[in-house]
Order: sequence, then structure tokens, then C-alpha cells
Amino acid sequence: MEDSTALLIERYRQNDPTAFTQLVSRYHSLVFGVCMRCLRHRQDAEDVTQETFSRVARYLDRWDTRRPIEPWLATIAGNRCRTYLSRHRSPIVSPLPIEPAGTHAEHQIAEQTLREEIGLALSQQPANHRMAFRLFHDQAMNYAEIAERLDCPIGTAKTWVHRARTGLMQQLVAREVLAGAPKHRSKGDSPGKELSRRNHHHSEGPE
Repeated sequence: MEDSTALLIERYRQNDPTAFTQLVSRYHSLVFGVCMRCLRHRQDAEDVTQETFSRVARYLDRWDTRRPIEPWLATIAGNRCRTYLSRHRSPIVSPLPIEPAGTHAEHQIAEQTLREEIGLALSQQPANHRMAFRLFHDQAMNYAEIAERLDCPIGTAKTWVHRARTGLMQQLVAREVLAGAPKHRSKGDSPGKELSRRNHHHSEGPE
């Protein structure tokens, strides 16, 4: 009888060298399928699948085993694909990533996972930042109303909301819930130089 995913994760946390290998074997087809639909190239998909599981290994210690792991794996794979495309392919000639089709239930699970990740990331922000953020986004208060509620200057209320939003995004990117922002070209770069640099990186293979 196969171990449950939760048990495999627990074994991994206890430094069982075979546990992660079994997890990869169990979910390889899911991750590889996402990568193939996004990249449409087998070797690229294999490379990004390997990178996806490397990312998973970094954060698996913190995974809540009461939650389904599939939406998280698919999210990381999709983000890795977008990063790969931005680094290795010209946006002019590259096919657009195709999001894997899912059932209504799968979308509900993904949405619930995102809500939980946002709640977790927000809980790690300072209390005054978190409260200002919730008043602004959940209760649709303006900055003057927030300042009055929290007994602080309006400028401080704006700062708290901004810092909470910035901290929240950084947490979500670090946990691979959201893809990181693409790097912008430096001021002196022309589109031709950028395309040449992308082609050079592509010839060297995945980073």
C-alpha cells in the first residue's frame, strides 16, 4: 500500500532520502504536463520540471499537509515556465503559455489555496500594517477613514497600506504563489540588444 502524500512529506521532514523521490514519481506527470502545455517543447519541459521540483524541495518543510498539494505544484510549474520563457525566448516568436484546463472543483481548490496563502503571508506583516491593509481592501475605507480609525496621520495610514501590500507580494513571490516581476531592460538597451542577449542565453541552455 502506498504512503499518503502527507506521510511522504512527514518522512521527508525526517530526512528520509527516499521520500522525496517517491513524491517526484507520484507527481511528475502532473508537473510535466503543465510544463509541456506551456512550453510545447519536450526538452524544455523536462528541464523546467526538474527546476520545479527543486523549488518544491526548498519549501516543502513549510507545507500544510492538510491541504491538497496539486494546485501548489501546478502554480510553481506555471511560474517556472513563465520565467523560462522570459529568459530564453523572444516574446515575438514564442507561443503564449497555455494554462492547463481544469475542472470547476480544481479551480475552487486553487482559489482556496490562494486565499490561504494570502492570509498566511498577511499574518506575517506588522499588526498596524495588517490592520490598515484590511481596512483599505476588505472594508473599502479611504485613507482618511483609516487614519481616524487607527488614530494616526493620513500619511502614516498610506505608508502602512503600501508596506503591507509590498510585504505581502514579496511573501507570495518567495513562496512561488505568484511569479516574480520580469526584469526590465536597462536604459541604454535597445530591443535588438535584448533579443540578441535572449538568443545567447538560449544557446547556453537553462540556467
